[in-house]
Amino acid sequence: MAGAAALASCFTYDDISQASTRTNGSDKTPVLKLIKESHAKGYDFICIPLTTPKWRERWRNMCIVPSASTDGTEETATIEQQAEAWRKAPSFLLEEVTISRLDEAIPILVMASEWLQLDSTDDWVRHDSEIALRQEVAYASYLNVQTVILPPPRHRSHVASYARAINECLKSATYINLSIRLPIYDPAIFQPKESSSSHASTPSKSSTTSPPSTPQIVIPRASTPRSLKAARAPEAELNATWEMWDVIRTICDYNTRLTLTLDLTPPLPSNAGILNRWMAEPVRHIFLPASTFIANVKGYPVLPKGTQSFLRNSMTHHPIIIMSGVSSGLHTKGGEPAYAQYVRHVEKTSTAVQAAMTAGTVEHFAQGYQDYLQNPLQPLMDNLQSITYQTFEQDPVKYRNYEEAVYHALMDWPDNDRIVICVAGAGRGPLVERSLTAIKRSRRSAFVYAVEKNPNAFVTLQGRKQKDWGDSVQLLFGDMRHVELPELADILISELLGSFGDNELSPECLDGAMRFLKPDGISIPSSYTAHLAPLSSSKLYNNARISTDLKGVETPYVVMFQNVNILSGDGGGVSGRCGSKIQQCWEFEHPRKDAVVDERGLPLTNTHNVRSAKLSFHIPHAGVMHGLAGYFEAILYGDVGLSIHPHRKDRVSKDMLSWFPLFFPFKEPLYLPSNSELHVSIWRLTNERQVWYEWYGESFLPVFNAPSTPEPSEDTSGDGSFFACASTHVAVPSPVIDAVDAFPSLERTETRRSVEELSRSTAGVIKIGQTCLHNPGGRSSWIGL
Repeated sequence: MAGAAALASCFTYDDISQASTRTNGSDKTPVLKLIKESHAKGYDFICIPLTTPKWRERWRNMCIVPSASTDGTEETATIEQQAEAWRKAPSFLLEEVTISRLDEAIPILVMASEWLQLDSTDDWVRHDSEIALRQEVAYASYLNVQTVILPPPRHRSHVASYARAINECLKSATYINLSIRLPIYDPAIFQPKESSSSHASTPSKSSTTSPPSTPQIVIPRASTPRSLKAARAPEAELNATWEMWDVIRTICDYNTRLTLTLDLTPPLPSNAGILNRWMAEPVRHIFLPASTFIANVKGYPVLPKGTQSFLRNSMTHHPIIIMSGVSSGLHTKGGEPAYAQYVRHVEKTSTAVQAAMTAGTVEHFAQGYQDYLQNPLQPLMDNLQSITYQTFEQDPVKYRNYEEAVYHALMDWPDNDRIVICVAGAGRGPLVERSLTAIKRSRRSAFVYAVEKNPNAFVTLQGRKQKDWGDSVQLLFGDMRHVELPELADILISELLGSFGDNELSPECLDGAMRFLKPDGISIPSSYTAHLAPLSSSKLYNNARISTDLKGVETPYVVMFQNVNILSGDGGGVSGRCGSKIQQCWEFEHPRKDAVVDERGLPLTNTHNVRSAKLSFHIPHAGVMHGLAGYFEAILYGDVGLSIHPHRKDRVSKDMLSWFPLFFPFKEPLYLPSNSELHVSIWRLTNERQVWYEWYGESFLPVFNAPSTPEPSEDTSGDGSFFACASTHVAVPSPVIDAVDAFPSLERTETRRSVEELSRSTAGVIKIGQTCLHNPGGRSSWIGL
């Protein structure tokens, strides 16, 4: 298996200039020299600035200096004319760009000018920065560069302007990918407030030849004690960079060519909820400078534990890891190769990578299907192909558990002379085979009937009976709801479950088959439950809306989840009334006792299989919900079961391959602030011909009896500040605070105490958002009876 991550070496303009002194006839250009040297060191790409300091100097002289001048000289007028000519037809001089050849552009990532301020507080700086960015993107597109990494937004109050400019670039350059570089949070929230004079709204005169760095950001001075302020930050401030990203990608309409370059320069928060949200985002690159590494006892560079863990989890994105400053000699041992070797070590120890490389695991089996939307089966309307049966039959865990369930049922059955077993929906015969094995193990006298409606699979069954089973099995062709069994069965076995338990019409099918069963007979499975959780995934959302019609976002899909984040927490909410992270919707039991049946034993209607549920979830950290994740659990017999529930599947049926979860998409994303509540309603409905699901969501915020007074802010204008205003709007500042590994002095007990105090002061909730009702009347998706 190829590596999950690719490596890129990051170079500055100074590095390019120095490479020109080493260039010989075979290298042709300094950039080609760097590409050659980097490939020799094991890097897959190089990352370089697209422009030189000459371009910054010309842009500044045209766009900044004239506006600052008040002398009205002829020279100023000439410069202003040059600026207007540039605005009309933007273009570069050769000395202003670092690459000019197609062969230079193939294995590189380029960084747009870091000094561009698309979210400046000055209207004209924003305007001219946008023109300059469009010029840079157009030039990169001309050279067939695949990806341009953009400078981060710096002002929360003008992030919409930043996003609008990016959207214009995406529309004008229709093939190139744009990646926004963002830290996971603003590191300045843990530092003393800097002088506002150090943050001008116009580009400074400092050199652009140093590696790109995480922006230093002004924060309001608070009345928090100094010792505590160094150890914690309000939830809203830790949310801010993600919320800026959410504004940008929303304004850009979730464009699939817009991705993230996550900057891991600052130490990461220890709270998994803050970090997990990035798993659901389109992270394409990870910026990893040498300064992020710390020295181990021997002096070799290693990553802090929090960064290690996050990087391991990020391997599911198959990112390009951009290594910066690794040749600077920052650490005493190992030299430049030590950094890449350590990253490869982290990659190899990633749970996701190890699972994908291990035969027999779900991750290995599902390669190529991660986050791929599949329509559920229509088992009653369609006859499955042999290759589909073969795929399901590769699952040893499911059939092992079925065999164990049949074995225990046989052992618990009274020691009669003869036990009758019926396999309803025999397919190509794996359950028949496992039932015969269980009979042999139990040393009981038993006979098997196998019922199958698929005429093609019935041919396979005939071959197996002739070759393997003989007189121990009798085959019956037909729909289990209509066929007649020669005698009543003691044990009824079926394999009709879907990813949501009932979504492949197991209840309806077994309604027809229950007439095969004696009054005291056993059904395997005996019951199954459906479960839901709110889910965030920009990739699944985009995949669901590829289709232009409504059906795309009103169809439940079978999906092997990978780049997703479950938004809910365990319990919490107003007075602790919210349920668990993943909640049960409903249950079906077999044999049923409550259905009204006719003289043949068939239900008169299907109304007894209608279900509904209203669930309340606590949302501890801000996020965007793109849909609902559906799971099932089944009890086959006794304590033998099947499960794809994320918290219990490894205990019940580890590495079971047959079912991926179900994804209920939302037509429009629903933003959920920190400490909010989500109420989900879902219905299973039916008529004479179909079964379908409808789903709907509402979001709420708690309100309080005695809201605390917001801390005074020195910087209310937002000028020069990354966080010019609160990023998460809540009734009062969130009491949930997250410790950061670099500042471990905050005790967790204080956080728990804050949550308890919040609960005591809560009066109720106010509604802040809702979705539309999805799939009303089964207009877009249904399962045919």
